[in-house]
Amino acid sequence: MSPRTARRRVAVVGTGAVVTDSHLPALGAHAERVELVAAVDVDRTRLDAFREGAGGRIAGYPSLGAMLDAERPDLVLIGTPPSLHREQTVAALEAGAWVLCEKPLCLSLAEYDDIAAAEEASGAYASVIFQHRYGSGAAHARELIAGGELGAPLVAHCQTTWHRDAAYYAVPWRGRWASEGGGPTMGHGIHQYDLLLHLLGPWAEIRAMASRLVRDTESEDVSTALVRFANGALATVVNSVLSPDEVSRVRVDCADATVELTHLYGHRNDDWTYTPAPHVAPGRAAAWRTPAADVPSSHEAQLVALLDAWDAGVRPPGSGDQARATLEFAAALYKAAFTGRPVLAGEIGPGDPFYPAMHGGHPGWAPQGRA
Repeated sequence: MSPRTARRRVAVVGTGAVVTDSHLPALGAHAERVELVAAVDVDRTRLDAFREGAGGRIAGYPSLGAMLDAERPDLVLIGTPPSLHREQTVAALEAGAWVLCEKPLCLSLAEYDDIAAAEEASGAYASVIFQHRYGSGAAHARELIAGGELGAPLVAHCQTTWHRDAAYYAVPWRGRWASEGGGPTMGHGIHQYDLLLHLLGPWAEIRAMASRLVRDTESEDVSTALVRFANGALATVVNSVLSPDEVSRVRVDCADATVELTHLYGHRNDDWTYTPAPHVAPGRAAAWRTPAADVPSSHEAQLVALLDAWDAGVRPPGSGDQARATLEFAAALYKAAFTGRPVLAGEIGPGDPFYPAMHGGHPGWAPQGRA
């Protein structure tokens, strides 16, 4: 690792709850490595309140362009509605800044490839917030599975069963393809199946269904999928905003053990359990216990990983092929659900209707196709 440089100069774009409640504490926890210098928001009242809460020493701007011209930050944290992510990420990259953006990074594979082109031209990187990959419990589980310590992965379950009421969808940009990119497949369950991909590696084939069962939205309010992974493992994925008993769960049954995570919006070591198969010796199973250090999944944990990558001069986690694979999974799930046929990894590219939009222009799902 190269010697640590001076503190990175950071700007935030959007000053709503996710920035105030998650990004700001993460920055504060690592003040020796980062310095918050600016914030951007079109709502002046909210911007001023954020600046005051941040100590009043940061500059405020009504537009991203004005901030980038004046401040030239090293890192831009984006916490705006999803429809703005591609444009703002590209602008920050073109200004030479690294980006850490809330999910989804963008609304389609076509938009992602715009971001990848901007990365290539600028030499900077854009990462997407998938904080469930980070923390000691996830790192330990991935190491055990990837190293074969639990035996071959065989069967997996990935469950995001949450509840969002009518008031939640009264916000104008929610539940619309153009502003959110999709329903719970894109905006809610994406955290859990991103973690599943992190644990099991590349997926190979998806079959799926989606429906609007309750909410009057353009996009779905529930989706389900059957997934075959490249290593042969089979998985089920459920993404719902209709479930009164809310839970997030990932379970992987391997030849020698079951590893399961049960939580809601974040996990610690105690949320992970390991159940050995009957043939496994107790001493071997004891070695699977989660590590003594307990690092929760969080924006802070992901920020640390990004800063460590920056200091090492390497691409940060949550960017590049990792970010694209998760977005491709979402596109393939929608394509499989709307067309009723299996979708293979790598098949959605330029010329495919699901490349520029998650609804694929499909009758009954595309915005103009609604009755």
